[in-house]
Amino acid sequence: MRLIAIGIAAVAAHTCAAQSQPLPAGQPSSRAEAIERERSAKQATLTPEQLPRPEHFVRQIQDQRLLEKFTEGYKGWRPIAGGLATGSGFAVGTEYTNHNLGNGYMELRATGQVSTRLWQKYTGTLLFPQSFGKRLISAVDLTHRNYNSLDYYGPGNFSTRGGRTNYRLEDTTIQGIAIARPEKRLRAGAMMGYVLTNVGPGKRAGISSTEQIYSEAQAPGLNLQSNFLRYGLLAQYDRRDNALGPKTGGNYVVQWLRYQDQTRSLYSFNRYDIDLQEYVGFFNNVRRLAFRARATLTDPVGTDAVPFYMRPTVGGSDDVRGYRQYRFNDSNSLILNAEYRWEIFSGMDGALFYDAGKVMRRGGHLALSQMKGSAGFGLRANIRNQTFLRFDVGFSREGFMIWFKFNDVFNSQRFGTGAFQPLY
Repeated sequence: MRLIAIGIAAVAAHTCAAQSQPLPAGQPSSRAEAIERERSAKQATLTPEQLPRPEHFVRQIQDQRLLEKFTEGYKGWRPIAGGLATGSGFAVGTEYTNHNLGNGYMELRATGQVSTRLWQKYTGTLLFPQSFGKRLISAVDLTHRNYNSLDYYGPGNFSTRGGRTNYRLEDTTIQGIAIARPEKRLRAGAMMGYVLTNVGPGKRAGISSTEQIYSEAQAPGLNLQSNFLRYGLLAQYDRRDNALGPKTGGNYVVQWLRYQDQTRSLYSFNRYDIDLQEYVGFFNNVRRLAFRARATLTDPVGTDAVPFYMRPTVGGSDDVRGYRQYRFNDSNSLILNAEYRWEIFSGMDGALFYDAGKVMRRGGHLALSQMKGSAGFGLRANIRNQTFLRFDVGFSREGFMIWFKFNDVFNSQRFGTGAFQPLY
């Protein structure tokens, strides 16, 4: 027993001695201290997250408000890009806006634009935004366009790509419009104006001018042109969360216009436009589905012809994106679009889309047969929830098309369908 007691005392003394010895320099005294030292070491070596170059570029633009400064302009003047009909090439111009005419009861907006293909467009609008306690918005506008090389492939849904020609379209329109807002989302309006038109030889090198290939019967109005008195009505129900960059809601427009031939009494017709849009957002609206159905129907009065340059078309950057602009032309059209959109990062969205459309001689041929289909993908750069630059690639049976545009694909308008002038 005495030996056992001596052994226990020796072990205890050795343990106490070991515990009383100082720890080597730099060693943590506990597990908690070791974790804290590791955390401090990581913090000392942390570096800012490196964004991908495209996102870094967009973030710099946003942080420095370069686009806002560019678009805000100076004393009412600002540069503008785009805005001409598809096929114009790159268009630039300037805009002047004055919001304080008549102590704020009137607004003046004037623009002038020219493109790399020397297409031209000039507009002047006098807007009365506060008529009758803001329940009525009215405006008078004047527009002159000179497009020297618009494409025409012949009439019908089966025109051939090899039938491509081009023509010049000059027109001047003066118009008055009044829009009533009996309810926040509901608009109803009327418009009246006069349209002066002139069609001439196309100026695009290497492509035949339209009058060299097609007859008056194949292109009504090619040789016998008219001026038109135009008047009509529209109704619009708009429940989009943001008209310029919608993520949820819908926009539904019906519009009727009468074109009364004032020169020859040959080409008077009625035009009916229906434009239905629906937006479904999910995952806090960073992912969205967008749908559109659009139809244009015409009804000739007295003859069986609508001027070819006033007929609806299918193909181009804003409808069936796998085909060239104005690829199909006839008296009636039907277009369907579906897009899946998602936010890649702040200021940049991606999109996958499918388009289908066709033109018809008769408005009763609205069945979904013989539709021209197109699928593709795209990118949208946006600011203030509004698309300012769009890149789309569309694929079809005729190959693929690449589009750079300065507008939303559905080309949302403040009022109506934007079809007050053909080829807008």
